[in-house]
Amino acid sequence: MKWSNQIGAFNGNVLVAKNNKIIYNASFGFTDVTKTKKLTTDYRFNIGSITKEFSGVALLQLQEQGKLKLDDHVSQYIPELPKWASEVTLKDLLQYTSGIPNVAWKKIKNDKDLFEGLQHVDSLDFKPGTHYDYNNNNLFLRQFIVERVTGMNFKTYVEKFIFKPCKMNSSVMTPFENGINIAKGFNSELVADKEDLPITGGTYLTTKDLLKWEDCLHSSKIINTNSLFELGQQFNLPETQSALGQAKFINKKLVEHLHDGRAGSYEAILVSDLNEKFTIILLGNHYKGKLFEISDAIKAILKMKH
Repeated sequence: MKWSNQIGAFNGNVLVAKNNKIIYNASFGFTDVTKTKKLTTDYRFNIGSITKEFSGVALLQLQEQGKLKLDDHVSQYIPELPKWASEVTLKDLLQYTSGIPNVAWKKIKNDKDLFEGLQHVDSLDFKPGTHYDYNNNNLFLRQFIVERVTGMNFKTYVEKFIFKPCKMNSSVMTPFENGINIAKGFNSELVADKEDLPITGGTYLTTKDLLKWEDCLHSSKIINTNSLFELGQQFNLPETQSALGQAKFINKKLVEHLHDGRAGSYEAILVSDLNEKFTIILLGNHYKGKLFEISDAIKAILKMKH
């Protein structure tokens, strides 16, 4: 890790757990572009696409409570969307097989714009369930459905039914008020990332909280084993992702879980092997695109230890 930091491949926090114990927890580099303050393990980072697990879990929690079914169509919950909504199922949203075109980011300033963007989608890119297109309109639509079904803001739902039961006390979801101990993203040209748009869903947390999340998820505390299996299903083509990123099951039991994320200059990876009982978490605020290589190297060290 020291070497990765010295050669400029990593600026961020790393945590490794083995047999449910944290065996390595360290920080490398700086909190922001000024490079005046060193990171500590209390710092929180934007985890990018790993946040997609929260809306997925929320839908499965609601299915367990009998409030919705993954085979239901979007139009059942948001009737004011155009007619394509009666073709797209919640399962399509989880597996990125909806055919909904991507967010027109240039027009987006907030959640209201996102919703209006969906209302203006006149046709799908393909028949739902026939192809795969990984884009964020699927994610925002999941969040809007959770809001419709529960009658509460998605952020409030997550704080109450995900962060709290998993004791993820450092986790904050955008838009947030308190910016203390937040690592600020900056790029290779030493330019700081722009401020977040006030859009619901971006999550900032510590490596320890991401470990708590993963423990909570894998031990059926938050959704049952069947739901976890459903959540980990993906469209049957190579290189596609499920709502859990890449999840591997044997006899419906989760054995491997890998998810990575990127947002601006933030980069994140979670690698978990449930048979070998190890988890590797890397969260960075100065994108270098080397997290897969670094986590593979850590994995190799863990496997040598036998």
